Amino acid sequence: MKKILDIMEQELRRAFAACGYDEKFAKVALSNRPDLCEYQCNGAMAAAKAYKKKPIDIANEAIERLTEGGSHPVFREAVAVMPGFINLKLSESFLADYVGQMAVEEKLGLENAKEPETIIVDYGGANVAKPLHVGHLRSAIIGESIKRMGRFLGHHVIGDVHLGDWGLQMGLIIEELRDRKPELVYFDESYIGEFPAEAPFTISELEAIYPAASAKSKEDETFRERAHQATLKLQKGYPPFRAIWRHIMTVSVTDLKKNYSNLNVEFDLWKGESDAEPYIQDMIQMLIDKGLAYESQGALVVDVAQASDTKEMPPCLIRKSDGASLYATSDLATIVEREQDFCPNRYIYVVDKRQGMHFEQVFRVAKKAGIVKQDTPMIFLGFGTMNGKDGKPFKTREGGVMRLETLIRDINESVYQRIMENRTVSEAEARRTSELVGLAALKYGDLSNQAAKDYVFDLERFISFEGNTGPYILYTIVRIKSIVNKYKETGGKVSETGAEKRILPALGNSEKDLELLLSRYHEVLEGSFAEAAPHKICQYIYELANGFNSFYHDTRIVSEEDEARRDSYIGLISLTKRVLEICIDLLGMEAPERM
Repeated sequence: MKKILDIMEQELRRAFAACGYDEKFAKVALSNRPDLCEYQCNGAMAAAKAYKKKPIDIANEAIERLTEGGSHPVFREAVAVMPGFINLKLSESFLADYVGQMAVEEKLGLENAKEPETIIVDYGGANVAKPLHVGHLRSAIIGESIKRMGRFLGHHVIGDVHLGDWGLQMGLIIEELRDRKPELVYFDESYIGEFPAEAPFTISELEAIYPAASAKSKEDETFRERAHQATLKLQKGYPPFRAIWRHIMTVSVTDLKKNYSNLNVEFDLWKGESDAEPYIQDMIQMLIDKGLAYESQGALVVDVAQASDTKEMPPCLIRKSDGASLYATSDLATIVEREQDFCPNRYIYVVDKRQGMHFEQVFRVAKKAGIVKQDTPMIFLGFGTMNGKDGKPFKTREGGVMRLETLIRDINESVYQRIMENRTVSEAEARRTSELVGLAALKYGDLSNQAAKDYVFDLERFISFEGNTGPYILYTIVRIKSIVNKYKETGGKVSETGAEKRILPALGNSEKDLELLLSRYHEVLEGSFAEAAPHKICQYIYELANGFNSFYHDTRIVSEEDEARRDSYIGLISLTKRVLEICIDLLGMEAPERM
């Protein structure tokens, strides 16, 4: 169905055109003065300059055309105010019919993209052999939300975790494993049999091996050189080390999948830097053959500076002087692989904003070399840092990096204790509810901030059932479920969607305000995805939850004596619940039955 803004603009375009003015001036926007009107058109201000007239005269002409013949089916009120604004209020009948139509439409009337795209979302970025920590949170949940939004709008969105599974860290693990378990067959050069199918370590052992090896390499130059040589042997295909690497991957990925699942995050591709390795040599040769890559102090670089740059853009380093590849090499080769496998229309990278320069260099090389088309959007969605109350990156009380599973467990326990203070449910249900509410607290606390901004992790605020929090949104959904159940207990009949209930024109302000909020659903979802901005969905559902709660406090819903009006209320709050549920799903959240 048409977006409500499109319907209003269509009416204004007709009015402007009938007056002899260009239709482009008939742009309608949400009012920035809701005390005066619901929507506004400021086009007369711009048209005044083009037509050399007073803006108030143009506004009055447009309104006269808009309202000729008496009342208007869309607008209850259209008023010109100085110096030339057009203030608009919607007809209660039109608005009720509009939200009523939403209720019966698939996806509440949200239309699929007219030209669906194949979109790669690169997010997650975990390293194998290392536990997920709080620094991995933002990429995972922002990327997951963008993936879900894109799919809901009809795009083919592919989420890739892009693991860090190659490079010196592998050599460090191999050599530390050699020192700890020299008897393993992988280190017996005379061994010619099959390698064991089972890994010689658990995830706990693996997570202890890497930090120990990393610390040792900083103090022991000999050990570091051994690790470097082991890395080279691995990358050249040395069978024993490839077997160890496969064990590392199997054990790590199994654990990562479990931990990402606890975040309600899923990936379509579990590829890593190693998958790009087969493409690197041909890609480098292509860059040389095209005259783009050249030697500089023994290394291979590509110039990416452009005349329009406002700050220095250094060349992109493709290969080190010792022949080793770099992150840029791997990222470019990954793009080559993705072009061959998927030919995406768009790329979105959800990465720490401090890597902005690196990805700008990579994107420029990819386009300069023709790896991707010039008009292919390559979007760097850089995110800020999750900080503690001291304004510094979030740490444990001991000052270390906090594991993500520890953070989730702490939040769930805090929510559980709060639920048990007013215990009306079983312990098992309280535990399950605390998981859903805890995850919503964590995700909403993050996603409600603009991605690029740093934010402060405040546990007490995040788990509050009041204010702009995830638990408040879930509590609103649960409250609506409770009202509908009470309606059923009094003999009322309503389907799961409530779509069969005719929504009547609003009688009071809070009722109309709720309908106005519901009618913005299409613009919000489309706009949030277009801008890769999950925080705009958070902002919308917070306003919608507030709108519902105002209506709830102003209105006798179940006890309303007029049956048609009572059914209308049930239809309206059922639609509110569906909008909230769709939106929280796009954020990767889920509401419990009770709280």
